[in-house]
Amino acid sequence: MPTLPEVLAALERIAPLRLAAEWDAVGLLVTPRRGNVARVLTCLTLTPEVAAEAVRERADLVLTHHPLPFRPVARLTPDTGTGRVLLELVAAGVGVWSSHTAWDSAAGGINQLLAAMIPLEGIAPIEPDREDPQVGFGRMGVAAAGTGLAALARLLAAQLAANGVQLVGEPDRDAGRVAIVCGSGGDSVGQVAAAGCQTLVTGEIGLHQAVEARAAGLAIVALGHHTSEHFAMAELGRRLAAEVPGVEAIGSRDDRDPLAWL
Repeated sequence: MPTLPEVLAALERIAPLRLAAEWDAVGLLVTPRRGNVARVLTCLTLTPEVAAEAVRERADLVLTHHPLPFRPVARLTPDTGTGRVLLELVAAGVGVWSSHTAWDSAAGGINQLLAAMIPLEGIAPIEPDREDPQVGFGRMGVAAAGTGLAALARLLAAQLAANGVQLVGEPDRDAGRVAIVCGSGGDSVGQVAAAGCQTLVTGEIGLHQAVEARAAGLAIVALGHHTSEHFAMAELGRRLAAEVPGVEAIGSRDDRDPLAWL
């Protein structure tokens, strides 16, 4: 049976933790009770429902994208959502490992996967890693000539089964050079515009960030935070299982987008 160090080493090869943002909380956040890992559950967000599912499915380790805990916890009690989730997992001996911005930036990670869906030509990181310029923050590349903003949005919506997509910019404008920043990419508007991109594909963007983008001449395709990342967690599980024989990876059925469209 695979050991925890073997699984952690494989995850490090897939999503090197040095690629994570300085503010992030990635890697092993809760150590599983057993030293072996035979079954992992993948999810985007570790909610109470997902924690109960992990226990029910007898998972040894949860691979979550969004870290839990994310910030330091002063008290671990059932009075908070974080406390209830972590106490349930610890009691069952289930560990927690978070990929977050390391998986966003990795080779074959979330942003690379989104870029391949369009597809883009000349894909490269927006901000290359110092050690390996083939990986790093975000991705950018050129969409096929004549690809309009609305057509790009419809393509991604169909690929990801999105319930809705928000646009900033005229629907028929040319997508041009496209930047991809999964999740919450609003803070990258200035960086993306400075990189010479005409369109930003992201998960969510705030009102004032949308105004900033419009003023800079940058179009936006906002797919929804959950939609822009959730699909890639099953891929992370598949890659781990391929790297470490004996590991079974299952995708969470209870990990759902908390935002619904009416």
